[in-house]
Amino acid sequence: MDLSEGYLKIVLSSVAVYLFIIVAIRLFGKKELAQLSIIDLVFILLISNAVQNAMVGSDSSLTGGLVAASSLFIVNYLFKYLLYRFPKLGNIVQGTVLLLIYKGQMNVTNMLKARISSEELLEAVREHGVSEIREVDLAVLEIDGNISIISNEYKHRTVRKRKGRNKVMKSQ
Repeated sequence: MDLSEGYLKIVLSSVAVYLFIIVAIRLFGKKELAQLSIIDLVFILLISNAVQNAMVGSDSSLTGGLVAASSLFIVNYLFKYLLYRFPKLGNIVQGTVLLLIYKGQMNVTNMLKARISSEELLEAVREHGVSEIREVDLAVLEIDGNISIISNEYKHRTVRKRKGRNKVMKSQ
C-alpha cells in the first residue's frame, strides 16, 4: 500500500465517522447538546477516543493526524453549506423547533417527542427568570438544543437606540 492510499483511507474513514456521529446525535436527541452534564462530557471524550483509531488506523504520525483533521474540517464545511443551501435537508438532519409552552400551557406531545420532563422544563423556565409555567407566553426547544423562553415580563420592555447603542428601558 503506497502513501496516497493510506491517506485516502484516513480521509474516507474520517468522513464515515463524522457522518456516523451526526446520525447518532440526531437519533439520541438534541436536548443533550445544550444540557451537557458530566456524564455527557465523559461520554463525548470516550467516543472521540474510541473513533480515533477508526479514522487513522495504525498511522499515528503527525501527517496522518493532520489529514484526518483536515478531512473533518472540509466535510464539516461542506455539510454546513449543504444544510444552508437545502433547508429541507437541514430539517431532516437537525430537526425543527418544537413548541413546548404556549400561553402558559405545556405542549405534552412535543415534550414527549423531545424527551423533556415537566421538571426539566420548569428548570429552564426558572433559569430565564420566570417562576411559574403559567407566566410563560412561549417556550421553544431550538434546533441547537437550547430552550428559548418569552414571558409576560417582556411585554413591558422596549428597545430604544441612543447614541449608537441599544438601551433596554422599562416603559411606564
